[in-house]
Amino acid sequence: MRAAKFQGENKITVENMDTPQINEGEILVRVAVSAVCGTDVRIFSGQKTKGVRVPSIIGHETTGVIEKVGEGIEEFNIGERVGVIPVIPCRRCHYCLNGMENVCAKRVAIGYEFDGGFAEYLKIPKEAIDAGNLVKLPDSVTFEQAVVTEPLACCFNGHKKANIKVNDTVVIVGGGPIGLMHVQLAKIAGAKTVIVSELVEHRREKALIAGADCTVNPEEESLQGVVQRETDQLGADVVIMAIGVPSIVNDSVQLLKKGGTINLFAGFTKGIKTEIDPNLIHYNEVNIVGTSALKRTDYLTALSLIESGQINTDVLTSDGYSLNDIEKAILDVKNGVGMKSLIHI
Repeated sequence: MRAAKFQGENKITVENMDTPQINEGEILVRVAVSAVCGTDVRIFSGQKTKGVRVPSIIGHETTGVIEKVGEGIEEFNIGERVGVIPVIPCRRCHYCLNGMENVCAKRVAIGYEFDGGFAEYLKIPKEAIDAGNLVKLPDSVTFEQAVVTEPLACCFNGHKKANIKVNDTVVIVGGGPIGLMHVQLAKIAGAKTVIVSELVEHRREKALIAGADCTVNPEEESLQGVVQRETDQLGADVVIMAIGVPSIVNDSVQLLKKGGTINLFAGFTKGIKTEIDPNLIHYNEVNIVGTSALKRTDYLTALSLIESGQINTDVLTSDGYSLNDIEKAILDVKNGVGMKSLIHI
């Protein structure tokens, strides 16, 4: 098979290698479409290393067709269309037993400890099958739509922590694919006003298509001024940071009304710190929450939202990439050239 192998910082090569052999309890998937995540960009750039093997096949947003089924598996059949939940919880640790499997102390993941989806074939390990991490896709959902289920599920996990309510004003900092997923989830939850802060013009345009009420280029206009204007000087109920920029965390906290919530959704580069004025938290009683990965139930909810047509997936993705274009697909996401790069394999 052909696969894109991550060789270390800023280096990825497309190679011929042996197709994985499956054992009892395992499944081989012929990959149809994989997508580039912002985390893949951070891995490629050397900004994220935990769980990443060098060399290895990365990519954790994947859909495909079952090619082979190992002995002992009865619930899946050759030819079925499937999506992959990459994070595999142990289901036994303190966090798994207390409703926090997304931060499982012993979690492993496809695209990290196991080879991922930037390849023609993907082996689904027994522990993933046993945990329910392979999901059959509805006939009405295309591979191109289904491949965004995993990041949408992560956003849904963050959405619950942000506790967006009917009539809220929500600010999304960052208008990339993740930001526009949050836009749509906020509108589904009943948010009255959704404001997107984004530097790139085409992403601001897509944010409006996704349902944002207004967009701001923070280099040309005061984001705080817009938020104050839209909220009668109160501030936002919820701010979601969909980009991992430490230097603007404190500014983002200042956008909140008293009692508001900021969700630090995006990952930040390890070792880079930010300063937050503690008085903003103390006197304004604001809540600061984070979000890590997804639960398996979040994936099923996200897939249902896509199937029902409540999520516009077209506005989230950029098509036209093949495995040969893997480096360009990653760099285009990094540089904001398109949206989420879809790799047809």
